[in-house]
Amino acid sequence: MKQLMLGNKAFARGLYEAGCSLVSSYPGTPSTEVTEEAAKYDEIYCEWAPNEKVAMEVAFGASLAGKRAFCGMKHVGLNVAADPLYTMAYTGVNGGMVICVSDDPGMHSSQNEQDSRHHAIASKVPMLEPSDSQEACEFTKLAFELSEEYDTPVIIKMCTRVAHSQSIVETAERVVPDTIPYEKNIAKYVMMPGNAIRRHPFVEERTRKLQALAENCSFNRVEMGDTKLGIITSSTSYQYAKEVFGDGACILKLGMVNPLPVQLIKDFAAKVEKLVIIEELDPIIENHCRTLGLEVTGKDVLPMEGEFSQNLIAEKLGVEVPAFKTLGEALPGRPPVMCAGCPHRGLFYTLKQNKLNVLGDIGCYTLGAVAPLATVDTTLCMGASVSSIHGFNKALGEDAEKKTVCVIGDSTFMHSGMTGLANIAYNQSNSTVIILDNSITGMTGHQQNPTTGYNIKGDPAGKIDLEALCRAMGFNRVSVVDPYNLEQCDKTIKEELAVAEPSVIISRRPCALLKYVKHNAPLTVDADKCKGCKACMKLGCPAISFKNGKAVIDRTQCVGCDVCSQLCKFGAICGGEK
Repeated sequence: MKQLMLGNKAFARGLYEAGCSLVSSYPGTPSTEVTEEAAKYDEIYCEWAPNEKVAMEVAFGASLAGKRAFCGMKHVGLNVAADPLYTMAYTGVNGGMVICVSDDPGMHSSQNEQDSRHHAIASKVPMLEPSDSQEACEFTKLAFELSEEYDTPVIIKMCTRVAHSQSIVETAERVVPDTIPYEKNIAKYVMMPGNAIRRHPFVEERTRKLQALAENCSFNRVEMGDTKLGIITSSTSYQYAKEVFGDGACILKLGMVNPLPVQLIKDFAAKVEKLVIIEELDPIIENHCRTLGLEVTGKDVLPMEGEFSQNLIAEKLGVEVPAFKTLGEALPGRPPVMCAGCPHRGLFYTLKQNKLNVLGDIGCYTLGAVAPLATVDTTLCMGASVSSIHGFNKALGEDAEKKTVCVIGDSTFMHSGMTGLANIAYNQSNSTVIILDNSITGMTGHQQNPTTGYNIKGDPAGKIDLEALCRAMGFNRVSVVDPYNLEQCDKTIKEELAVAEPSVIISRRPCALLKYVKHNAPLTVDADKCKGCKACMKLGCPAISFKNGKAVIDRTQCVGCDVCSQLCKFGAICGGEK
């Protein structure tokens, strides 16, 4: 049966067809839908883990038990999971284990452009790279076979365009292999130094075997065309190259990007007059070719940064760029902004009014750095806000403690904020930590987390009590505020900054986009009372605009949160009753 599928959906279909038994992941764009789609198959146990490290360790446990297992994450998530990954390369697996990592060239939804091939090379784990939805499905099934045959975890690298584009997939039936019996093997699985040192030669021998496989495998293929130009490429860059050159070039498409073949590349290079390497981000294939003594064109003409396109490749390689029309420069800019009624807005407004340093984290609330709020000072990585405020306050002392807070979302706090909070409790800095509890994992599209009380399927699950958790970690001062109540927020923040003791403020209000949230009626502006002071505009709410010297509220966007009316000294904003 043929179906049109997103790359991520096709990946999940591959998990199903391969007989995968367990999926544990942490949501991260552009990888999230793989796990969401897998959860639609009742035959696969699926879960959201608190973070990527936990997800990988859960998948390893299922593999150890003899079942096929999977974990998924975005590129920065692989940094979090690197600790178990590098040692799993030594232990190997029992049941097949596949890891999806999704890179984000162009940083559509990420804080950096990271090339995950480096992790595959450094950990000495094989990596496959599909170029469309069909390959996403097929490579997943083949990866499990590769994993079991070569006793290794296998990474499949996706990217934004492959993950979020659609193409035809030919589906097959699910085939569940027999469970591989678990056998106690201390020398293989207990990685203390005496055992680990004896596993390293196994890793090197496995790499040599995989490199031999790369010379003649279904993942890598040669497509002959005009021999004046030879292109070595992979992933979505292959699609761009095909569209630009068609049969006007020979193409070596690499589906296995670690380890890379040697003789296959040399033989291909010998057949063409000019050799070009087309790869997004870092010159990994290019450097490999140069190590082989080949003369190639690559990053000398193609950029190291950003996402490629057909037109970019055509332009950089001297091919006529097809005529196209732009949308024109008359369109207004649309900077990212928190949604109308976002519970974070009132809290951020209060922080700005108090002229505080605000150390931020990863999530919707990162948009607190955008004008007109422009409140968030830093965003580094998941959980960094809590660790950073401790260091900031320890470095500067009382002056910093009285005017510095950090903000972190509920899901991010569960991901990696707890250890930073433990450090504050243990090493005692007078730090004020604000947990922005919007009852969901918002930025990646409303996934559940350990504080929501529901699992990936929406069924009731264990729920962590944030207040009780913070108190158990050693915090005597734990308070809860409603971010729609500006007076309460202001009072509580001032109180907690004034005390010589670490404290936690939980800003609790569900995300305005959650389906179960019942909103008030939209607010309206009494034009006769409006003085045009623009105080309401300081919130940066997309439902509020200014026309003819008066504030105007878009009733299709307004959720009646009432935050703006609290700023109006003239009583011009009214309504909002249920």
